[in-house]
Amino acid sequence: MPIEILSAILLPFLGTTLGAAGVFFLKGKMNRTLQRSLTGFAAGVMVAASIWSLIIPAMEQSEHMGKLAFLPAFTGVWGGFLFLLLLDHIIPHLHLNSQCPEGTRCNLGKSTMMVLAVALHNLPEGMAVGVVAAGWLTGNESISAAGALALSLGIALQNLPEGAIISMPLKSNGMKQGKAFGYGVLSAVIEPIGAIITILLADLLVPVLPYLLSFSAGAMLYVVVEELIPEMSDGEHSNIGTVFFAVGFSLMMVLDVALG
Repeated sequence: MPIEILSAILLPFLGTTLGAAGVFFLKGKMNRTLQRSLTGFAAGVMVAASIWSLIIPAMEQSEHMGKLAFLPAFTGVWGGFLFLLLLDHIIPHLHLNSQCPEGTRCNLGKSTMMVLAVALHNLPEGMAVGVVAAGWLTGNESISAAGALALSLGIALQNLPEGAIISMPLKSNGMKQGKAFGYGVLSAVIEPIGAIITILLADLLVPVLPYLLSFSAGAMLYVVVEELIPEMSDGEHSNIGTVFFAVGFSLMMVLDVALG
């Protein structure tokens, strides 16, 4: 497997793992300014990736449909949105800044549900990386390795606080550091698994690749609008998140267009 694809698969897992590792270094919550900056940057990268790495390639691959070339992208984006909306109703809704209620302990049941919630939210993200990687590996000219890496980087940055919100509350409520860290890592395992399965099924997925690319875009945009934008804009000095959104968006644009 090419090193670019292997890196793209492992980056999101690494992001969650590094966030969970905060239990060994941080005494309290992640610095608010840093979290807001990372969240804004990740949101910018993911929006740009959704456009250049997912939606545009989906429409380019549907050009043979003429005036209906928009249909796979339209259908896929709505499918991604509705899938994440369904997940939010099925599993506990977990925001980036959620914590165990003050004065309570995070018991095993709550810990398990938090891991499950983050893991299921991570599944479409792993599939998104896998779909882009599969398209590149099958020789699709509209998909680049740089695009896959940039998308993966944005997801990894988003995953930093996700790993922290699992592990750090558990530690602060009495759980040993190693075990709290393990819960955070466990929530990240689903992403590389989802990516690898998607890549292994590449030959079967090629005929419906435009739908899958745009489905992943819809899922990414849902996460950005539902989780990242509110998080980066919350409280005072929200312009920090906005500035880093622009940085992430422009960086992804450069990587995907100039290096693609």
